[in-house]
Amino acid sequence: MGKTTTYTIGDLAREFDLTTRAIRFYEDMGLLQPRRQGRQRIYSARDRTRLKLVLRAKRLGLSLSEAKDLIDMYDSPRDTGPQLRKFLEVLALHRRQIEEQMADLQATLDEIKVHEKEARALLARLGDGSSPPEKAA
Repeated sequence: MGKTTTYTIGDLAREFDLTTRAIRFYEDMGLLQPRRQGRQRIYSARDRTRLKLVLRAKRLGLSLSEAKDLIDMYDSPRDTGPQLRKFLEVLALHRRQIEEQMADLQATLDEIKVHEKEARALLARLGDGSSPPEKAA
């Protein structure tokens, strides 16, 4: 039987560019379950995978509790159909939220463009010889 790969908190912090405090927080949330060897935490390949999934879920905009629920579902021996449906529901909700945020940002950008155009027109009418800053590309 081969040696099982394990990781220290420092190993995971370096690999995922996290603070050890963040990793301990994920542990407190029940997302990671390292074993103890004295005062040292020993993380398994399973913990490493769960940490990777937590960070992926965060990038998708999921809360830590949503990430935990989804990750725990994959750990359970139940049928994967309900798990995948739940995952799709969560993703659909976050997609709608992001699309709404994008629409709000686009509306704000459009409003800024209108104000820039009006300000340039006013400057031109005033005959101000200085050139206004151009819009960023």
